[in-house]
Amino acid sequence: MKPKSDSLFHFTKSLDVLKLILKHGVHPRFCLEDVEWMGWKDTKQVAFPIACFCDIPLSRIAEHKDFYGDYGLGLSKSWGLTNKLEPVVYSPPEGKLQALMKYMFDVQYEDQDKEAQHNQHLYKLWSLTKPISGKMVVSGEIIEKEFYQENEWRYVAPESVLIEEDRFFDQKETEASNQSMEKYSLALGPTDIRYIFVKSDSEIPGLIDFINTELGHFPHNDLKILISRIVSHETLSLDL
Repeated sequence: MKPKSDSLFHFTKSLDVLKLILKHGVHPRFCLEDVEWMGWKDTKQVAFPIACFCDIPLSRIAEHKDFYGDYGLGLSKSWGLTNKLEPVVYSPPEGKLQALMKYMFDVQYEDQDKEAQHNQHLYKLWSLTKPISGKMVVSGEIIEKEFYQENEWRYVAPESVLIEEDRFFDQKETEASNQSMEKYSLALGPTDIRYIFVKSDSEIPGLIDFINTELGHFPHNDLKILISRIVSHETLSLDL
C-alpha cells in the first residue's frame, strides 16, 4: 500500500457545493486554526483564508470523508503544484519550529519596511504550520483532532489577512470575508480531475447531466473521461 496518494483530495458535505467547485473552481475560505501552542492568554484560534487538500492513500478515504463530507474530488498533484499548494508543516509541542515561530513574533524592526517584510514572511510560515494534534471547531463544538494523520496540503490566499476567533463567529462578517476571497479561486478542468466522489450510485445520473449541461464548453472527449471518473462511496466501500 502506498503511504501517500498521487492525487490531492478535497471533500465537502454537499453535492451542490461539489457542483459549484466543478463549475467555478476551489476558492479559499476562512478556517479556524489551533494556535494555542503559541501560549497566548486571549487567542486560542485564528482563521486563515485557505483551501485544504490531502494526499492520504485511497484506503483511508472512508475515514476522511466521514469527517469532512461524502462529496469530493481527487486532483492531480501537477495541478496542485501549478496552483502553489504546499504540504502543511507539523510541529510537536515545544518543537523547534514552534520555538522559531515564537521567536519571530518577538522580533521587531525600527525600519517600517523591514518590519512589514518580516511580518509577511511570518504570516506565510504561520499559515502553513500546524501542531501534530489539537482542537478544531466542528458545527460549533470543539473536538480533539490528530492533525498529523491528515497529510494536509494547503492553498493560502495571497493576502496577509486573518480573522480572530471572536470575530469568526460573526456569521455575516465571515461570509463577507469569504466572498472577498473568491477572486483567488483555483480554476480546474476535466483533465485535472482523477476522481469525483459522491455518496451513492443514485446520485451519479444527475451529476452526469450536470457535467454535460454546465461544463459543455470543455472538449466532448474530456467530458467523457471525466464522467468515467465518478465513483460512489457506496460502491467503493465494497472493495476497501
